[in-house]
Amino acid sequence: MADAVDKEQWEQLREKLTVTPRLVWDQVDEAERAEIMAYAERYKRFLNRAKTEREAVAEIEAQARAAGFADLARGEPGERCFYNYKGKTIALMVRGRRPLTEGLRLVAAHIDAPRLDLKQYPLYEDTDLVFLKTHYYGGIKKYQWLARPLALHGVVLRADGTRVELSIGEDPEDPVFTVLDLLPHLARKVQMDKKVSEAFEGEKLNVLVGSLPLGDKDTKERFKLALLKYLQDTYGITEEDLVSAELEVVPAGPARDVGWDRSLVAAYGQDDRSCAYPALEAILTLTAPEHTCMALFYDKEEVGSDGNTSAKSCLLEELVEQLLEREGLSPLLRRRVLMASRAISADVNGALDPDYPEVHEKRNAAKLGYGVCLTKYTGHGGKYMANDAHAEYLAWLRRIFNEAGVIWQAAHLGKVDEGGGGTIAKYLAVHGLEIIDSGPPVLSMHSPFEVASKADLYMTYKAFRTFFQAPV
Repeated sequence: MADAVDKEQWEQLREKLTVTPRLVWDQVDEAERAEIMAYAERYKRFLNRAKTEREAVAEIEAQARAAGFADLARGEPGERCFYNYKGKTIALMVRGRRPLTEGLRLVAAHIDAPRLDLKQYPLYEDTDLVFLKTHYYGGIKKYQWLARPLALHGVVLRADGTRVELSIGEDPEDPVFTVLDLLPHLARKVQMDKKVSEAFEGEKLNVLVGSLPLGDKDTKERFKLALLKYLQDTYGITEEDLVSAELEVVPAGPARDVGWDRSLVAAYGQDDRSCAYPALEAILTLTAPEHTCMALFYDKEEVGSDGNTSAKSCLLEELVEQLLEREGLSPLLRRRVLMASRAISADVNGALDPDYPEVHEKRNAAKLGYGVCLTKYTGHGGKYMANDAHAEYLAWLRRIFNEAGVIWQAAHLGKVDEGGGGTIAKYLAVHGLEIIDSGPPVLSMHSPFEVASKADLYMTYKAFRTFFQAPV
């Protein structure tokens, strides 16, 4: 009997003192399980409409307008407003009850994703086939982009300034494009005997777009000419217009459920739209928060956050100045506002892949289905190139998440000497605000078909909503 009592005491002590990972599906009731599934459907619709940063901004603005948000750039009045910057970055803001000088609640995600961009002179013919030259954007495994259906999205600006929006390859009736690959019978020396990093060359990621000729055999470049005539007849585009274009090659096809139980979502661009969408939904439904809240959707994170639509730009400072002026305060108070602010760098973490456990340190690896991740620091060996969130800030987040029933996990990205990665957190931290990386774990990250758990996706939304609403 004494042994049984002792065993029960030790078990109670263990439960009180140790960390036990919590599977989301074990923690939610039937009502919340239904919410998880419903949220995933809304999320998949967003993914399908937002395959590029421009499309994401357009979709975010459309949803903001539908929810009654005013256009800050036009000076429209309202407690809820948005600011579209160059069509590639956007912010949504909801005014709080407390003075702005007590700080913002900021969730910042990025809406760009790895892809193939067209070069400025992309169109050429070779061996009676027509191709587009590309330059890959962000960290990709080049071989993953071969021999698969691809779509073309983007904008072309003609010389007179008029624009043509393109989205080809998504409708079932559309043609698709592809990058060719070698048959295995001929690939031994060219590919298979080489390192993966050497076997697939960036200059060979050329997109096949046509094979019909124009004119007779004496017509110069008649296959390319046929394509140019099609572009002129269909869109009013000339070859020179492609110099002033931003055309992106992305995987064709919609987001899909994975598994017979439909518990997972697979799609292109979940890094980082799995964080952008919950930030959007959380702020759209926000009313009368304690602090002024902002959801900020940046471009260029996948290439180091350089450029005027990135987290290194002056956009955040400009937005705070405009908000201060709306409250009749001096824009010179900008620094005080930012240093009093709390933020989440909304970004994904790499989930533990059971086929490659050797790249993870299991005790600190993110697991699919165990909730939103709190990532204290990213970077690489020696914590270089990373923000490192303060313990006080982590303690506050733990408390508000636990009180709200948010299922979360603490996680790092891989073993110390294995590699690593970066986010926008370090670029926002320079303003003096408290910030941490947080988002769902993802499998096959940076591939054309990333996989996430519906449970983690929903808990990310619940975490961001809690963060916006927490009073202190």
